[in-house]
Amino acid sequence: MTTPKFILELREKIGHDLLWLTGITGVVLNDRAEILLVRRADNGRWSLVAGILEPGEQPAHGLAREIHEETAVDVAVERLVSVTALPPASYPNGDQVQYLELCFRCRPLRGEPRVNDDESLEVRWWPLADLPPLTSREHELIANALSPNPLPLLPGVGG
Repeated sequence: MTTPKFILELREKIGHDLLWLTGITGVVLNDRAEILLVRRADNGRWSLVAGILEPGEQPAHGLAREIHEETAVDVAVERLVSVTALPPASYPNGDQVQYLELCFRCRPLRGEPRVNDDESLEVRWWPLADLPPLTSREHELIANALSPNPLPLLPGVGG
């Protein structure tokens, strides 16, 4: 994954210390009961399209930008699926990070999926009934995006 310039500039000042970032994830669903997935270049696994919000960027705009940059598909962002503070993580170079993840349900407007940058090995539509291995977190996001409940999932609230 290419590290955004603003993060490289911050890392020059704070080194490997914990950096709080806003992650954006898209559950892109078409009218054929298929979901848009990318096979990541860094670990080879299939995943939802995700990225990092740029400073000052509106979340829906940033997600549409990320999806287009990675897949060449233009989308309409329909609704917020979840807001979650993910646990802190470390990258192999020692950088510490924690993400506030905003996940949105999207629908495609135009464009044929293809590898459109160096972050993915493959891009394609997958039938919801025959998905490749995904994380439990991704399955949870997909289930909430498919739910008729329009409210976002807010872990730690209620219940």
